[in-house]
Amino acid sequence: MLQAKAENQSTLLTFGGAYSNHIAAVAYAGKENGFQTIGIIRGDELGDKIESNPTLKFAQECGMQFEFVYRETYRLKTEATFLEQLQQQYGAFYLIPEGGTNTFAIQGCEEILTPDDASFDYVACAIGTGGTISGIINSVLPHQKVLGFPALKGNFLQDEIRNFVRQDNWKLITDYHFGGYGKVTNDLIDWINQFYDQTQIPLDPVYTGKMVFGIVDLIAKNYFPENAKILLIHTGGLQGIQGMNLKLKNKGLPILHTHD
Repeated sequence: MLQAKAENQSTLLTFGGAYSNHIAAVAYAGKENGFQTIGIIRGDELGDKIESNPTLKFAQECGMQFEFVYRETYRLKTEATFLEQLQQQYGAFYLIPEGGTNTFAIQGCEEILTPDDASFDYVACAIGTGGTISGIINSVLPHQKVLGFPALKGNFLQDEIRNFVRQDNWKLITDYHFGGYGKVTNDLIDWINQFYDQTQIPLDPVYTGKMVFGIVDLIAKNYFPENAKILLIHTGGLQGIQGMNLKLKNKGLPILHTHD
């Protein structure tokens, strides 16, 4: 936001899927900070489904303008020629990448930890595109280790994160994606619901639910030294619960308990 204002831009343009936390966040942040917002949405079939999609409906209510594109077109989101076409179509805009990870975002995420967090031995967070964890890695103290729980399958995020970080006291734990991005199991839903019933802390099933499940499982497996202090960073994602519940209901599966 600060960089967009410094460049005298009045419009933010970004990319995301049907239930994207990032789309919801950019739409709301744009509204709060006086920016027009444009969302390039993956899936041309979604154009007439805004009213039945909680994420897109919220973003639209915040003033976001949508363009729904074919999945093949969406893959061009980092190509200069495609971005030039968008500029011709919409005029000048400040580009925020899918998921929001760039050097400015990482500077912002370096402010997440405070001096009060110095007593923790481990800092854990979920990973989407890697921006949040990169900022955390850059700001932890020498005695601390960062554990990242990717929501996506595979190890490709290692290289992405290395592009942004200045320390090597971090590790990705890749065993808790539950089948991949946006995939859930009945066991995961049941566990998130039990956790909520016990703690009154809501977790989303795409990011934080998998991360907290992973930490609890690692504790049970004696992964951590005795008396280790572990900080779990809740990165939100709760707006996605409504959309996930719609999908689960349609499949006749158990749904997530909600906090409202």
